[in-house]
Amino acid sequence: MNYKLYRTTINKNPFIFSNLTKIKPEKSLIIKNHQKKGRNHRGTITIRHRGGGHKQRYRIIDFKRLKYNIKGIVKSIEYDPNRNANISLINYIDGIKKYILYPRNLKIGDTILSGLNAPLNIGSTLPLDKIPAGKNIHNIELIPGKGGQLVRAAGTYARILAKNTHYVIVKLPSKEIRFLNKNCFATIGKIGNENFHKYKKRKAGQIRWLGKRPTVRGTVMNPCDHPHGGGEGRTPIGRRNPKTPWGKPALGIKTRKKKKKSNLYILKKY
Repeated sequence: MNYKLYRTTINKNPFIFSNLTKIKPEKSLIIKNHQKKGRNHRGTITIRHRGGGHKQRYRIIDFKRLKYNIKGIVKSIEYDPNRNANISLINYIDGIKKYILYPRNLKIGDTILSGLNAPLNIGSTLPLDKIPAGKNIHNIELIPGKGGQLVRAAGTYARILAKNTHYVIVKLPSKEIRFLNKNCFATIGKIGNENFHKYKKRKAGQIRWLGKRPTVRGTVMNPCDHPHGGGEGRTPIGRRNPKTPWGKPALGIKTRKKKKKSNLYILKKY
């Protein structure tokens, strides 16, 4: 855990860390997390403004939830430095321990279950076809058996709108409405730590602990370094639309491929 960040914010921002019940993670569920610092295999910087940061260990999260029909008991709610959502430690009755994303209102001692006939309780995982319309869900699969890929950020949730023979219509947090295979699994509930975005950084060092390095505006650079640069004093960018340092359109340009195969499953774009 990022103890430095925890110590400086636990008193000033109790709504972020107040529901945590354990500080140190489960040793069997952590692995080494190598920070690439924005560099590729040759050591060249390919993503700017990354580097430094507090030492972290990656928590192995169970996105697939393959422990079918085996009851799990919630043992703790913990901080995860690799995501803005909190995580919960689950002890299954067969002795296996797993981390899952923490859903809001899940309490210590509650029981969760995965499977085709799992109850409709918070934290339970079952196919979309078995979940009634109007339910809030998260950790949704795009491909059956691959594991949850959608709706995993703090405070987010999706909602089932309708069903047909082979697909379920789901409204995502981005307001996008799309078809998903009815055999895809999803977890019931809304992801907790919804106040994460209200947390205010109180000094520049807290951002450096997260591995983010300083960013310089293009307007204060020289023309040889950025398309927005140059001029005397504070001047406009001198272009119709903002550009990246390499002259490509920036800020709001959609990067999704127009001929992507999965476009067929999108009913309404955000």
